[in-house]
Amino acid sequence: MQAATMRCLAARVNYKTLIVICALFTLITVLLWNRCSRDSSPRVLPRDTSAPSPKVGDASISSQQHPPQPPEPPPVAGVASGIKYEDIDCLVNDESTVKGRREGAEVYLPFSWVEKYFDVYGKVVQYDGYDRFEFQHSYSKVYAQREPYHPDGVFMSFEGYNVEVRDRVKCISGVEGVPLSTQWGPQGYFYAIQIAQYGLSHYSKNLTERPPRVEVYDTAEDRDGRAGAAPWTAAKGCVLSRVHDKTRATSVRQFNAPESSEGVSLQLGNSKDFILSLDVKFVSNGSVSVTLETTEKGPPFTIRYVTNAQLVAFKDHEITYGVGPRAAWSTLTRDLLTDLRKGVGLSNTKAVKATKIMPRRVVRLVLHGRGFVDNVTISTTAHMAAFFAASDWLMRNQDERGGWPIMVTRKLGEGFRPLEPGWYSAMAQGQAMSTLVRAYLLTRDPAYLNAALKAVGPFKVPSAQHGVKAVFMNKYDWYEEYPTTPSSFVLNGFIYSLLGLHDVSETAGEKLGREAGLLFGRGMESLKAMLPLFDTGSGSIYDLRHFMLATAPNLARWDYHTTHINQLQLLASIDSAPVFKDVVKRWKNYLKGIRAKHN
Repeated sequence: MQAATMRCLAARVNYKTLIVICALFTLITVLLWNRCSRDSSPRVLPRDTSAPSPKVGDASISSQQHPPQPPEPPPVAGVASGIKYEDIDCLVNDESTVKGRREGAEVYLPFSWVEKYFDVYGKVVQYDGYDRFEFQHSYSKVYAQREPYHPDGVFMSFEGYNVEVRDRVKCISGVEGVPLSTQWGPQGYFYAIQIAQYGLSHYSKNLTERPPRVEVYDTAEDRDGRAGAAPWTAAKGCVLSRVHDKTRATSVRQFNAPESSEGVSLQLGNSKDFILSLDVKFVSNGSVSVTLETTEKGPPFTIRYVTNAQLVAFKDHEITYGVGPRAAWSTLTRDLLTDLRKGVGLSNTKAVKATKIMPRRVVRLVLHGRGFVDNVTISTTAHMAAFFAASDWLMRNQDERGGWPIMVTRKLGEGFRPLEPGWYSAMAQGQAMSTLVRAYLLTRDPAYLNAALKAVGPFKVPSAQHGVKAVFMNKYDWYEEYPTTPSSFVLNGFIYSLLGLHDVSETAGEKLGREAGLLFGRGMESLKAMLPLFDTGSGSIYDLRHFMLATAPNLARWDYHTTHINQLQLLASIDSAPVFKDVVKRWKNYLKGIRAKHN
């Protein structure tokens, strides 16, 4: 009996022990499960920009030394830091739904949606080895005004303009030496605004940049007791000699190279600069060819400048520009980089095709035909050559009324009558005047000043009578960039016209410049009175079509808005009227999202 009792007691004890063991096992299993769940949660780790950690036992680093540690990364929110996100739908204006995230009381929406909805800008950039997000209310910047403004100084912020690289510039004409525009027609046409801007930009660059590096490859003149040495090569059937030119009173090189020959060549080998210049005179049809090594694998490119009126052509790594007959001595200056890229990107559309091809080395120059050559150079820039190409084009192409007719149809928008070819632009007149005045101040050639004075003519003629003058509310004179019917009152073009009138008035003096001065004064009165009409409270307006056509306002893009500010800053250096400084301050705030107060 006693033995049976002991066996029952042992069984009960073993049963309790088993229960305890099972309970402990269950508890341990739950704890391990929770720990594994936490360890497997996603977390964002900072990138390690330091060198790899040394292996244990590495003899090069003692136990007392440690590699330098990277800076602490910015805090990263997520599940690992105890902050939980959850998806949430955002209903926008009762019309559409955007997927967002909620963190407590905060709701976050995708920036791709914010960017489009609010017309703002942002991007992820690297900063101190880590990513950060940079947000901008606008994409355009305001330039610091150089005070005071002078007609012989830098023109606004045009030193930053690169007219020739615009995709709406087909090429730089080899005959005229100025841009050919395709802005309103793929066939290309000469547009006085584009040409004046080309001249003013190079003029301004010449004042703000260092003098160019110039490498002289050949000059036949005897200087310092010896003629300029150059590795010229005359191929079989070609002749090259040094002769005296009476018209230039200097020695030059005479060449005779049949088109069927390999020509007369000059080795260049320049891999730093790409502005080619040479003095040349042809007595027959001929060409100047330049061989370029480029970033593209394969055969080099050849740019041929031929003595005809062809615009530009491209075929099989050969680009051809017509440069006119060149029957008298002239200087041929070409930007080989621009000529290469415009040729390769040649298209039948309004825009030149983008290309990544870049020149690496100017290999050699080859002459064909019969003629003379001198002063072969390659330089970093040739700003003044471009400036005078524009100034001289404006001189040659001004009509009897003092204007530069624009020979393309311009459709400003619905509600405006199209401008037929032959229309004048006050902006073209003004920027041409600013260009010609600077050419006069550099050379003191009265022909430039006379052309600038003659350009005042269209300002006195109403738009309806083939002029550029409009009148707002029968009171305020306005000079039209686009002399439309009804009037459009474009702000930036009007201010550019005022600058041209100011330049002529200041340069020509009280007597000759009186008419330009009166037109400038009336225009400034109009601007001061009408400027508030271009203010939206959060930006500026391009023109007044909303007033003239009773339509929605034509809001200025941010680059036009900053142009307005830059122009008004310049005018504030000429005229101390408070309205200019007040508007500049307010419009600068709009760039940062600071709006006008509401009621």
